[in-house]
Amino acid sequence: MREFENSGGHMIFGGMRADEIAKKYGTPVYVTDEDLLRANYRSVHNAFSKYMDTRVHYACKANSSLAILKILEQEGSYIDAVSVGEVITCMKAGFDASRILYTGTSVSTHELNEVAKLKVPINIDSASELERLAKIDTGMDISVRITPGVGSGHCDKVVTGAEGSKFGIPMDAAVETYGRALDLGFKPKGIHAHIGSGGYTAEPFMESVSVLIEKTNEIKDELGLELQYINMGGGFKVPYKPNEPEMDVEEIASAVTDMILDETSVRTIALEPGRYIVCDTTILLTRCNDVKLTGIKNYIGVDAGFNTLIRPAFYGSYHHVAIANKFNKACEGKYDVVGPICESGDHIARDRALPAPEEGDIIAVYNAGAYAFSMSSTYNSRPRCREVLVNNGKTELIRDNETMEDLLRHQVIPKRLL
Repeated sequence: MREFENSGGHMIFGGMRADEIAKKYGTPVYVTDEDLLRANYRSVHNAFSKYMDTRVHYACKANSSLAILKILEQEGSYIDAVSVGEVITCMKAGFDASRILYTGTSVSTHELNEVAKLKVPINIDSASELERLAKIDTGMDISVRITPGVGSGHCDKVVTGAEGSKFGIPMDAAVETYGRALDLGFKPKGIHAHIGSGGYTAEPFMESVSVLIEKTNEIKDELGLELQYINMGGGFKVPYKPNEPEMDVEEIASAVTDMILDETSVRTIALEPGRYIVCDTTILLTRCNDVKLTGIKNYIGVDAGFNTLIRPAFYGSYHHVAIANKFNKACEGKYDVVGPICESGDHIARDRALPAPEEGDIIAVYNAGAYAFSMSSTYNSRPRCREVLVNNGKTELIRDNETMEDLLRHQVIPKRLL
């Protein structure tokens, strides 16, 4: 978990006092440090590119804010997109179609048509999708997503590569699928698998790459098709807790590139980190509205609920929290940090040792860059919050808060009810 500077009892984020950012923009608010974002991208890219040609496809479902995407476009990133909406968003941020790989699941013919019109390479998820795309455009660059029989992730809801998964084509049908693609007139460029998000060890990545290597060589031997790249999908572990060890991405890079270079003719690797790039670049700032001591539980009631950050309620995820304006104070008790949503599951944190809270305190929620704003909602008719970028001690608004007018704009009361 990333640690932040303390200055006179105030949390410093991106060269600025966190409570001053909250004062300027209101709460709740997501705040991203541009320097950390660029550094994280370079870290993962450099780890792999020292060994072989590398395409880092940022998994934009983690955070699709235009400013975040633009920064990564400047860094040379590619994109992993899972919907036509994500494709359009990334193109709006400046990505050329050739730098986006569309990997949908349960893809409708309408969405296939829309993606094909945009000339974005498509990662085929099923035999049906392949047949339907052939009726639209066989000149598309494609790859095929296979199910490697290897799963990994921080909880069962994010494991994608296990046998019997809804994602991809069973590995036993891989060669047959590539053969059918050739028969239909396609010229597949790559092979892909995705094992899950936030895996804790290197072994699942290596197992998955072993399967991809085996299938790559079978495709070459049986079909005469030489693939250009292997796409090692799956997210790298990010430490969310204090003193939690980091995953050694350098070790993974060395191991998997050695395997590919030694055992295949492929000379380009693609990977799909999302969380690893954005997670610890961002904090969520939320204000203490209420302190409630029940005798059984102590509560800090804040203005961010699971409409703002759903991960703790949805995944049981841990997010470190601190009182940003009491950053050097000793902890005096244990508290649950809870939001304003009318649900018992509306917890951001449970049983956390914190300084004595007061109304008006600013609570900083760590590791809020990935699957945070992108999964937020308007539940309880609460508009989504602002996003702010910090760059060299200066802040810039990158998304304004929604209003009630925004929430109601597309609703219609039939005339007969008026």
